[in-house]
Amino acid sequence: MVFSQDAGLLLVRIVLGLIFMAHGAQKLFGWFGGYGIKGTGGFFATLGFRPGPHFAFLAGVGEFGGGLLIALGLGGPLGEVLATATMIVAIFSVHIQKGFFAQNGGYEMPLAYATGAFAIAFAGPGTYSLDALLGLTALDTPEIAWIGLAVAVLGGLGALVFRRPAAQGT
Repeated sequence: MVFSQDAGLLLVRIVLGLIFMAHGAQKLFGWFGGYGIKGTGGFFATLGFRPGPHFAFLAGVGEFGGGLLIALGLGGPLGEVLATATMIVAIFSVHIQKGFFAQNGGYEMPLAYATGAFAIAFAGPGTYSLDALLGLTALDTPEIAWIGLAVAVLGGLGALVFRRPAAQGT
């Protein structure tokens, strides 16, 4: 039974981690049809995140770095915290006003990604992870996962506080 659970966690970690990494690579490097820091920063500025490139970099690092840590099973819930905080910002700055379903640009997918990330945080990365291989399992506890979830929510909401509406006539 343990083998099946650990193999399942490995599969979910790798797939979800790679999805986050791909989205981060769009923002950071312009890969996979993305716009890179400059283009993404321009979009972020229209959302009120200024300077836009700064916030694009933070979002890219949250997704790419968080996804890498998730895929590797490294750093306890740190990757999940970074990725979830980024998804919270995405939900409330881009998707919430479009309703639930992804087909309408809604928040369905970022919510699913954030939920998946934190399901991994609460389950722990499993036997097939760098945390387990390196004996770094002290952070893989439900208590730390709850603290991480609180940090992700506060971090995401904190980033939203920095939004500034565009000045009239610009």
